[in-house]
Order: sequence, then structure tokens, then C-alpha cells
Amino acid sequence: MPVDRKRILLVDDDEAVCRMVEAILTDRDYAVSAYTRSVEAMAGFAPGKYDLVITDIKMPVINGLDVLQKIKQRDTAVPVIMITAHATVDLSIQALRNGAYDMLTKPFEPEELLSRIRNALRQTELIKENRELKEELAAWQGSIVGNSSHLLGILETARKVAIRDIPVLISGESGTGKELVARAIRHYSKRKEGKFVAINCGAIPEALLESELFGHRKGAFTGADRDHKGLIETADGGTLFLDEVGTLPLNVQKTLLRFLQEQEFYRVGDTTPIKVDVRVLSATNLDLQTAVQNGSFREDLYYRLNVVHLRLPPLRERRSDVPLLVAHFVKEQNKRFGTHVKGFSREAMEAMVGYGWPGNIRQLSNVVQAAMAIDSSDYIGFDVVAQLIDIPEKSAVSDPEGGEFDYALALSRFESDYLSRLLQVSGGNIEEVAHQSGMNVATVYRKIKKYGLR
Repeated sequence: MPVDRKRILLVDDDEAVCRMVEAILTDRDYAVSAYTRSVEAMAGFAPGKYDLVITDIKMPVINGLDVLQKIKQRDTAVPVIMITAHATVDLSIQALRNGAYDMLTKPFEPEELLSRIRNALRQTELIKENRELKEELAAWQGSIVGNSSHLLGILETARKVAIRDIPVLISGESGTGKELVARAIRHYSKRKEGKFVAINCGAIPEALLESELFGHRKGAFTGADRDHKGLIETADGGTLFLDEVGTLPLNVQKTLLRFLQEQEFYRVGDTTPIKVDVRVLSATNLDLQTAVQNGSFREDLYYRLNVVHLRLPPLRERRSDVPLLVAHFVKEQNKRFGTHVKGFSREAMEAMVGYGWPGNIRQLSNVVQAAMAIDSSDYIGFDVVAQLIDIPEKSAVSDPEGGEFDYALALSRFESDYLSRLLQVSGGNIEEVAHQSGMNVATVYRKIKKYGLR
């Protein structure tokens, strides 16, 4: 039996109807298991065994509603179509409330039944695809925490290009998570099992950089007392991540460009080319287009690296993610040190949401760690946070009841104030507000209505 044939369980105590429906479905290439006794049908039912169930309602011993209940107890995902010659409004409501997908009244035309079956199977497929997509997205994001529309759009693009073996340039301020995105791209690429070799181009002295990347032969220069394999060769079959690629000196840029064009290179001091199979991902916190214009970065190398460009937003452009990130870091620290901090007070969290975070996510992580080291009570207060970040005034909205921080309420207050300011600055231009906030226009309209803004 082909694996793509849909399996249908058919239960009807009227043998003539049962055989007729079985013939109709079998003729349409469905794999049908037909029963005239509901007891036997239930005895052979197991989760995942069938893609669809069709059952009569009025049957002896176990009626159709009981069959529906037993099926849903064992397999909530399988759709059930009820058929009956005694349909009433109350019966239909009862069946649908108990989990039936559809109700069909006898007598019915074969095409009507087939149409209902196709709709039920299609909806099941959509639900399955949606669930798998959510699971995939959750796994894809990994430690990349956030659900702002700006961030999710970038991650969706990254997920799509991960499977294509092409260079990706990831730009963004320091601390925005560029290496996390690079590692995620590698994880979802065909090079998942290969090595991930990362090098911070700005952290290696210029005199050593070419040797570290491409390796050298013994005697190539003073101190080269043995052959040395470079990072590109080490990454053969895997992924090479060039962090802060904008700091590469021009002579190394030239050598790197040749490697990207030919997929081969020479060790320093060697005359024999070495061929490798490496995917190159790169990241920068510099504006490489400006660097190209002022001559500090080769234009041809820029276009080689920038096949796909992902720009990670700074934390100040995705402030709604701050509470999620804080919760993530609190959980990490609790697990690491065995503490039981629940979170931050309302005033503390509102101050953190309103702060500009020039050091982005890395700075936020450090602040959470420091705050938990200073205060390990259930809810860390505003005074602790004020020691760690520059807050000109204690401007957080106070809680008249003195309760702990409610994330949703604080976010609502922040969003309302934030959108109000953007509306004032933009002169009420909704498209400009959407651009500045990283939301789409429909979301901006919805939030304006939600908060009663003008």
C-alpha cells in the first residue's frame, strides 16, 4: 500500500450503506477499514492508525456519540465525520461540542461526502503543518529570545537561507547576537554535522592574522618552527564565521577574496594550493558600504560576502523583548547558581524597558547577572537596577497597591507611551510610526485603537 494513501475508519450498522460508502471511498483510492459493529471498530482503533473516521450515530451497543468520545480520548487529532438519518439541531450541537469535525445527513450524494472528507483531511494537514512550523521555529530560535515583528522577520529570512549554501553577512551593533544567528544558520544547514569555526578578526594582531586564517609552512617567517594548519583548512566541510570582518587589513582581504572565488588558498610560505569546501558567514558592527567608499574595504569582497544581508536590530528597537530576555536570563542564573529569583519589581522592569541599552543584549545579560548577585530576593527592586544602569530620574510608573511586576501591564504602559511619542514626532504619520517601531501598519492601527491614542 503506498504510504500516501489516506486511511479511513468507517462504522455503520446498516450493511448496505456501509458497503456502498466503502465502495465509493475505495474507488477514490482511500484505504478503508469498514465495520458494521461499533464494538469491533473500537477494539481495533489506535492513535495514529487512521487519518479520518466516519461513523453513524444511531447504532446498537456503542452509539455514534460514544464512538466519538472514545476516539477523542485516544486520538484528539483525527477528524470525525458523523452521519445520521435522524439529524436535529440539538444532536448536531452535541456532536460538534464533543469534537466532531462535521455532520452529514442521510441520504447524501457521493460527491458531497467526498467533499467533506477532502475538507477534513486538508484541515488536519494544515493543523499539522502549523504545529510543525511552530516547533521548528521554537527550535530554530534556540537561545535567540524575542517575539517582536522586526526580529521574527529576520529569523524567518535566516531560516530560509540556512539551507542554501551561500554567504551571509550579518550586521548589527555589538551585543545584538550576531554569532547566535550564525550558529543557528549553520545548525539548520546541510553542514550541521561539520565544524563551526569562529574567528574574531579584530582580536588578532595584523601580523598574525593571515597565518591564523590560511596557515603557514615551516620556516615561512621567524618563529615558524613547524607547519601550521589555518582556520579555513580546519573548517573544511563545515562553516567559517568571520566576526568583525570589517577590521580585516587590505592585504588579507585580497587573499580572502581569492579564496572565495576559487575555494582554494596557499599557506603562507607555500606554493601548493589547498582546496577546501567551506561556507563563509561573516558579521560586522561597521557600515561596510561606508568602508567601501572610503577605501578601507574592498568593494569586490563586500559583494562576495554580502549575498544575503541580515541586519539585527539593536535592543532599543525591540524594547518589547526586554521582559522576555530578562525572564530568560533570570532562569539561566537560577539554574546556574541554585537561586530562586522570580523576577524584577514593576518599577525595576519599567526602568529596564525604558532604558536605551547601548550595549544591547550583552549589557542586559550582565545587568541581570549583577542584580541577582546583589539581591537574591523574590523580586529585585528599582534601587538595585538604578545602581547598574544610568537612570536620570525614578520615572517608572508606581504601583498603587505595591504589587509585584506584571509583565503584560508594564508592556502595555510602555507601548502606549512609546506610540504616543512616535505619533507626536511623526505628526500622526502612521507609516512613519510603523517604520520607527518595527511594526507593520495594521499592528500600529490596532494598538492605537487598543490604547485610545489620537
